[in-house]
Amino acid sequence: MSPIDFTHILKQTVDELSESESYNELFHQQKEGEQLPSLPVLNEIIELARTILFPGYFGNSCINKQTIEYHIGVNLERLFNLLTKQIYAGLCFVASTSKANKECTYLREQAVKLAAHFISTLPKLRRLLATDVQAMYDGDPAAESFGEVIFCYPAIKAITNYRIAHELLTLDVPLIPRIITEMAHSETGIDINPGAQIGSYFAIDHGTGVVIGATTIIGNHVKLYQGVTLGARSFPLNDDGNPIKGIPRHPILEDNVIVYSNATILGRVVIGKGATVGGNIWVTEDVPEGAKIVQKR
Repeated sequence: MSPIDFTHILKQTVDELSESESYNELFHQQKEGEQLPSLPVLNEIIELARTILFPGYFGNSCINKQTIEYHIGVNLERLFNLLTKQIYAGLCFVASTSKANKECTYLREQAVKLAAHFISTLPKLRRLLATDVQAMYDGDPAAESFGEVIFCYPAIKAITNYRIAHELLTLDVPLIPRIITEMAHSETGIDINPGAQIGSYFAIDHGTGVVIGATTIIGNHVKLYQGVTLGARSFPLNDDGNPIKGIPRHPILEDNVIVYSNATILGRVVIGKGATVGGNIWVTEDVPEGAKIVQKR
């Protein structure tokens, strides 16, 4: 048996992978000085945000009421600096891949403004997340304390990432919001698109396999169980046969709705206020206010 010519194999593979036809849509050519968003840095940003939003639970465990202002100030300054750089990287990425191909230099000031705007929303985010923790605690008889919910429940991790990402998306920050929600998706199995609109007192029990689409609207005091899908029924196509983007295509869940495990709700349907959707069923039509939809026996 003749020996393998590794040199020839390596050269041939390099030649094939270097042909432009093979990487045409998969290649991003960075300009000098341009950086892509960094997953490790975005992870640090999320951890800093958790430290600020849930003081004493994350970050420095020695924090107390006398030192809280100092610790929040230090963390907030680092968060602002890191986030500014990541927003700038996202803006540059979009600019370099668009037809306009704008120069990145003028985007630095925009990144600073967007980061500052986001920082100003943190008090509102904390108030919202406090309602989510309350809803999770009230809705789960196994929960023994708020601390257990904050520390242990994957839904709080996923909802925190979502609420941060949604605020950034609302500010028109590109790319970064989707990365942040996908980080939580990878870790928790809960997939919440940053474009979804979700009210207060939102609870997800267990959570694994939950999917919430980009144009979903969820009211206040809504609870989902594991495996729930709030998805699109169909995708209208343009003249080229590609899905038309940006149109409402996911469900609306009004206040006080409960959706049990493995239910699938598809399309721009309305689940009325106070309705209950049972487990393991498909819903593709509106559900009246206060109705209870369950499997037929």
